[in-house]
Amino acid sequence: MLLGFVAGSLFPFYWAYAVGSQPGVGGAPLVPGGHFWGNVRRVFDSVPFWGALGNSAIVAGTVTVSTVLFASLAGFAFARLRFPGRDGLFTFVVATMAVPTQLGVIPQYLAMAELGWAGGLQAVVVPNLVTALGVFWMRQYTVSSVPIELVDAARVDGCGVLRVYWHVCLPCVRPAAAALGMFTFMLSWNDFLWPLIALDADHPTVQLALERLQSGHYVDYPLVLAGTTVATVPLLVVFALLGRHVATGVRLG
Repeated sequence: MLLGFVAGSLFPFYWAYAVGSQPGVGGAPLVPGGHFWGNVRRVFDSVPFWGALGNSAIVAGTVTVSTVLFASLAGFAFARLRFPGRDGLFTFVVATMAVPTQLGVIPQYLAMAELGWAGGLQAVVVPNLVTALGVFWMRQYTVSSVPIELVDAARVDGCGVLRVYWHVCLPCVRPAAAALGMFTFMLSWNDFLWPLIALDADHPTVQLALERLQSGHYVDYPLVLAGTTVATVPLLVVFALLGRHVATGVRLG
């Protein structure tokens, strides 16, 4: 059964590579051809793919680091700090998850235009510096993995709030932070709707570059899937780097 699940998970990657290695439309898509690197060169010649990869790396990397940092800080505050209105504020943060993303597109774009950021990468980065889901995720994990007695002991030893967070909370929530970072990077890398609206033609992300490859009347699928295969490599690298921490957290749990 596990082998079946593995095969089903790996088949889309293999199929994309197999089609991306064909000389053109047609042929046997399940059998790789010998034109993959030629199609990759055509991808970089057809669209500014290097720039798109760099823009996506900047956006996804910045959003991932900021989301993990701010979400873990907020999760620690909601879980282990006592302040007026804590529960009501956390309820409000969670309630924002019920608002459809499409409702915020127009107000968000107007705000970016008012700040003069429309068309630049900051229009994609700043609105996504932290997410309600990330705050909820880290708060729930902090409650279960950071005992209040450990926090009180650190305060008795003279630690301030930030030192308690850095030396006590963060090491305990590292598996959840790794999982949040991995999912955030994947979502940010694959995001299409908001970059399509907020960015101009001079600052495409990798998803917008892939969309340009299939924007004509004739779609060269080997070309598109060769670019898709290249765009998937950073996601696999991130998973290889962070997947071990996620698995460790599951085993410890």
